[in-house]
Amino acid sequence: MTRDEIINYWIKISDKDFSTMENLFKAKDYHWALFIGHLVIEKLLKACYVKNIDTNPPFTHDLLQIAEKSHLTLSERQKDFLDLVTTFNIKTRYADYKLEFYKKCNKKYTEANIRKIKEFRIWVKKKLTK
Repeated sequence: MTRDEIINYWIKISDKDFSTMENLFKAKDYHWALFIGHLVIEKLLKACYVKNIDTNPPFTHDLLQIAEKSHLTLSERQKDFLDLVTTFNIKTRYADYKLEFYKKCNKKYTEANIRKIKEFRIWVKKKLTK
């Protein structure tokens, strides 16, 4: 695959996950919606890595680490956001965190974070088209 094909692959599967995230939110599966929201961002950041660095993105789910390795210039607010969204991956996967995370993921909390995921998604996609 060419570099452009790999970038388009990451974007395409991120877009599919984005649709899944929205469907999970509508179904009131809030914790899973946030988990998938993490994947939406992760895949776009991996597309940035491919565009800016190399065709083999790092094997990590740490969003800030991927973004920094991709040479993206981030504000402190964006860094904090990526750290938070990374926890959505961890807290949904591991039993000792799940119950606490489930309680936290009410409609208001999830809606606010999905809005931020959407905003960050638009920002990253703009970086991919430059």
